[in-house]
Amino acid sequence: MHVTVLDWWIIIAFFALVLGIGFWVSKKSGRSSSEFFLSGRTMPWWLLGFSMVATTFAADTPLLVADIVRKDGVSGNWVWWAFLITGMLTVFVYARLWRRSAVQTDMEFYELRYGGKPAEFLRGFRSLYLGLIFNVIVMSVVTLAAIKIGGIMLGLTAWQVVGSTSIVIVLFSAIGGFRGVVYTDFILFTLAMIGAFAAAYYTVTLPEVGGLSGLFADELVKTKMHMLPDFDKPDVLIPILIIPLAVQWWSSWYPGAEPGGGGYIAQRMLAAKNENHAIGATFFFNIMHYAIRPWPWILVALASLVIYPDIASLQTAFPDTPLDKLGHDMAYPAMLNFLPKGLLGLVLASLMAAYMSTISTHLNWGSSYVVHDFYKRFVEPEASEKKLVMVARISTVLMMIISSYFALQLQNAKQIFDIIILFGAGTGLLFILRWFWWRINAWSEISAMFASGIISLLFNFSDFGHRLFGFADQMGVFHKGLWAAWAKYPAVVLLTTMIWLAVTYLTRAEDQKVLEGFYRQIRPGPTGWRPVLRRAANSEDLRRAEDSVSYLPLGILTTLLATILVYAILFGIGHFIYGNYTIGLILSCTAILSALVLWRLWNSIKKQLF
Repeated sequence: MHVTVLDWWIIIAFFALVLGIGFWVSKKSGRSSSEFFLSGRTMPWWLLGFSMVATTFAADTPLLVADIVRKDGVSGNWVWWAFLITGMLTVFVYARLWRRSAVQTDMEFYELRYGGKPAEFLRGFRSLYLGLIFNVIVMSVVTLAAIKIGGIMLGLTAWQVVGSTSIVIVLFSAIGGFRGVVYTDFILFTLAMIGAFAAAYYTVTLPEVGGLSGLFADELVKTKMHMLPDFDKPDVLIPILIIPLAVQWWSSWYPGAEPGGGGYIAQRMLAAKNENHAIGATFFFNIMHYAIRPWPWILVALASLVIYPDIASLQTAFPDTPLDKLGHDMAYPAMLNFLPKGLLGLVLASLMAAYMSTISTHLNWGSSYVVHDFYKRFVEPEASEKKLVMVARISTVLMMIISSYFALQLQNAKQIFDIIILFGAGTGLLFILRWFWWRINAWSEISAMFASGIISLLFNFSDFGHRLFGFADQMGVFHKGLWAAWAKYPAVVLLTTMIWLAVTYLTRAEDQKVLEGFYRQIRPGPTGWRPVLRRAANSEDLRRAEDSVSYLPLGILTTLLATILVYAILFGIGHFIYGNYTIGLILSCTAILSALVLWRLWNSIKKQLF
């Protein structure tokens, strides 16, 4: 690819702007750990909403979507579209609860909801497991995408990409803290979306593609453009649509789509000015994430099928690409080879923006666990704020180094996506219920966490699992097992759920004082808490709550309406692009009607809550 002086100036200006913002906010961010990780809990909904959606717009996301579309078609995106239900449940049920908790991280929640040594273990173990191990894995996937983009578009080696980007990101993240991340996320997301739309428009209008009419006339594209899988093919329908909609959305923990909220989404809800701003931020995020953003990536992926119909064509076009980095996800950066000067620099800067936004968030989020939930809680409880900020900056550097090393060992983003989904299978239901069912205790979470991990390892990497569900050999050939491969995920969910439910009933409930303290602060409503409320003989405020009206049914109803709204927008846009104007208009009317009903219902709910 021929990168001109103009392209380089656009990229340099982008880096200078980001670093400038980091230095501008560095003094305020370094005042305390609360400022470094939550910006003093003063953030408005729109900034936090942009920050959420910018974080999930990672450099690997367009590559992941391209991989999915080229292999399973547009309908393959249901593996992540189904998480919209989780997101809307967070908006209308859990956002206000997280903001009321007043914790600094979602790991601190464990010692609010549970008590004793098990709660301490959960907080300490998961702070390192999620903050370091899991977080590093996610960052390594994002860095892998940057390596592929840099290799194809700039001809850089993996080490050159990792070395150059890491220095800028670590410097920015370490000095700017959460405030710097949120401020720049607004700029980064705007630039990333401009680049995504520009790339989609230009690649679709290439003479080889022939515009939308030429694209949709291509025989290979016709097989991939359906938004729903073929209902006559159970082996395709079940894993792509049925399992994500029936099981996956509520049962699996995945970054950015945690059942009940969590991770960097919880961090932003906790940084909001109040409950209203937390709700507004998550609602805005889900609309942008699921309804607005996917189609530019999908169009580029479909256009790539015209020019690079298979892996062999990609290998022919880019012979210098290492075989261990060759995959369908390469098609996205490969299509950007056709961009003209100026636009090329803008799109390159937009992909860098997406990469920086995600990595800087994960660095800040991960270091918040290391500092607040491990170092301050278990190593040096009396540490000064200055020292905590220093530890945060050191952990930021170390996480970047480790994730960069692992990125050099990976092949594609989809393989890690599948492992992460399976590794958290069965834990999601517990995260949803722990706010509303008093009987869940710390041992419930401990057993769910270890059961899910052990069962996933057993099914994925042992001869026993291979015999049950099949496996792919080193040549990529799949060998069938006793059961269909799609049965692996429901099996992990079922076994994990059975184990943690059994442990819940076989172990003692949390202490009454712990449960009363949690209920008094969170006020989740009497649903699932009546035994605790009846025992609260000396707590007049808690006993009165037993007769109050539960908010949960209304929260579920608004979740349903909001889900219909976003899906109607998502598929309405798709049908307009495909030229199916009648269906597009019907879906548009559905979206408008859902929005009006949701607006009226939410106004009545706010009178009860606020």
